[in-house]
Amino acid sequence: MRKPLYGPEAPDVDGGSVGVSERRNDAPVAMFSDDVVILRPWSPPDARFIADASSDPGIQRYSSPPQSMTHAVALIEGFERNWLRFAECGKPSGVSFAILDAASGDLAGQCGVDEWSNADVAQIGYWLAPHARGRGFATRAVKLMTSWLFELGAARIFLTVVSENAGSAAVARRAGFAYEGTLRSHGVWQGTRRDIDVFAVLPHEWAVGRDT
Repeated sequence: MRKPLYGPEAPDVDGGSVGVSERRNDAPVAMFSDDVVILRPWSPPDARFIADASSDPGIQRYSSPPQSMTHAVALIEGFERNWLRFAECGKPSGVSFAILDAASGDLAGQCGVDEWSNADVAQIGYWLAPHARGRGFATRAVKLMTSWLFELGAARIFLTVVSENAGSAAVARRAGFAYEGTLRSHGVWQGTRRDIDVFAVLPHEWAVGRDT
């Protein structure tokens, strides 16, 4: 079950608490948990985790991670600006959550909204650091974020993965996304033209899935 973390039970990055009306650098705070993972906005101290995780070959194979600590800091600053824009316009394009292990509080990975279109279609993405894989964290994080996006009014939520990225495809299926097809030679990734698989879910499908 998705549980919003507001008020005294919501852990801040420094072990304190954050309320629903509080803001970090004027950015709105959105935090969720299912008691196994926690989603919260990124904070500047998280840059080291992003920089370290970015050296993982698995992340480099299918993502465009920052190449240095400086780039990781700039990435988080960009996320903070996107949260501010969300507060102003109500569209969460570019907002990103850190995924935490709820038991230990350790950072595990990222999930976020790549784009929210004028037609209220959201595209999402995610990754996990090596130490956090195989524990269901990505699936749980995608479910939490998807529920939130539908509450915001998304008409459709989709994600794309390079066809040979079996791990990300498995997360999409376990989270309740339907495979819609393969876009052959749709993108060029790291100098090679690739097939791209599309997964999506609609509001009525999500409601049914949560009731079963």
